[in-house]
Amino acid sequence: MSVILVFLVVVLGFAGWWLAHQRLMSRPWLEVGPDPVGGPGRGDMPAQKVALGLFLAVVGALFALFASAYFMRMELADWRPMPLPRVVWLNTGMLVLASVALECALAADRSRDEGTLRLAFATGVAATLGFLAGQLVAWRDLAASGFLVTGNPANSFFYLLTGLHGLHILGGLVALGRAAPAVWRGGGGRLGLRLELCVAYWHFLLFVWLCLLVLFTGWAAGFVEICRGFLS
Repeated sequence: MSVILVFLVVVLGFAGWWLAHQRLMSRPWLEVGPDPVGGPGRGDMPAQKVALGLFLAVVGALFALFASAYFMRMELADWRPMPLPRVVWLNTGMLVLASVALECALAADRSRDEGTLRLAFATGVAATLGFLAGQLVAWRDLAASGFLVTGNPANSFFYLLTGLHGLHILGGLVALGRAAPAVWRGGGGRLGLRLELCVAYWHFLLFVWLCLLVLFTGWAAGFVEICRGFLS
C-alpha cells in the first residue's frame, strides 16, 4: 500500500501542478472581461486541458496499481528477476529526446519560428518512433535469450508494463498526427493548444517510464523498505 500511496501522491502532485499552471484556480470575476468578439475571458481554461489532467490522473493510478502488484508478487518464492537489455537505456534516451524536442516545438510555435517548429516536431516524432522500435528490439532480445512471457512472473510483468506504456505512446502519436498538418503550414490557430497538450502528455509518459525503470532495475526495493520504516 505504501507504494500506491507514494506513486499516487507524486502523480496527483504532477497533475495538480500542471493544472495550477493552466489557471484552473483563477478567479475570472477578477480578471479582464470577455474579449471584444464575445469569446471566453482570459481566466477561462480550455476543457481539453481539464480532460487531459483527469486522464493523466487515471493513467497514473492504473500504473500505481500495477506497481503495487509487482511488489507484492516479487516477494513470492518463484520470482526470478530478469536482466534488462542494454537497448532499454538507449530507448530511455530516445524518450527524453522526444519530450525535449516537443517542448522546443511548442516554444518555436509561440515565437513563430516556423523552421525550428518543423525541425523540433519532426525530431520528436522520430525519437518517439525510435523508442517504440527499441522496445520491440528489447522484446526480441529477451525472447531470444529465453525470457518468454510465460517463463516467469517477472517476465510477464515486464512485457505487460512495457506493452501498456507503449500503447499510451501510440495513442500520443495519433494526437501528433492530427497536429502535423498545422505544423507544416507554419503553425498558428489551435496548434499551440494541441502542442501544449502533447508536451504535457509526453512529459508524463517519460515520468512513468522512469518509474518503470526503477521497478525493473530493483532500485525501488530499497525505497520501499525506507517507506515501510517511516510508516511502521
